[in-house]
Amino acid sequence: MIRKRSLMRRTAVVAAAGAAALVLAACGGSGGDDGSAGHGGHAATAPSSAPSSSASASASASASASQGQHNAADVAFAKGMIPHHRQAVEMADLAPGRARSAEVKKLAADIKKAQDPEIRTLSGWLTSWGEDVPAEGAMDHSSHDMGGMMTAEEMTGLENASGKAFDTAFTELMIKHHEGAVEMARTEQADGAHGPARKMAGEIIDSQSAEIEQMNALLGKD
Repeated sequence: MIRKRSLMRRTAVVAAAGAAALVLAACGGSGGDDGSAGHGGHAATAPSSAPSSSASASASASASASQGQHNAADVAFAKGMIPHHRQAVEMADLAPGRARSAEVKKLAADIKKAQDPEIRTLSGWLTSWGEDVPAEGAMDHSSHDMGGMMTAEEMTGLENASGKAFDTAFTELMIKHHEGAVEMARTEQADGAHGPARKMAGEIIDSQSAEIEQMNALLGKD
């Protein structure tokens, strides 16, 4: 009897061990499934990062295209502002030897310092766009809506003036010249497509409007 019970216990232990082995095997299979699912989840996230990178590259390309695009208004602005600026520099070059007022001399120097680099920038844009840069001395006063340009007679009169007469003539003519440049710049801001050109137009409006106020003050018109 005792021997029979011992045999039964041994059989139960073996059965329990077998059941435990089955549970462990089942858990092992489940772990494999989880690992597979986890890898699948990782694989699913990998493509999601690719569109993000692609979108970033696309946005960069779009920004680059926007920076480089231009239209007819940009070309007209550059072709008109180059000779306009050149004439302002030519007028400013007369001041050191003819002006009496220190304020007029400084104003002329500031005008040249600001507009010389802008001429180079505008010329560079035209070249990059495959457009002709206006030739030196090409002063078609009626083209490109170049308001405020001096006539040949006005330039000759300025060249022949000196002292207080030069100061007054220079200031009056430069006010008119600046007003024309401001109008051209406003047209560029309204109609242009090239970001840097529209930015330059804004700078011209700000700087030359301030100089107009300064010159009006010199003339006692403030």
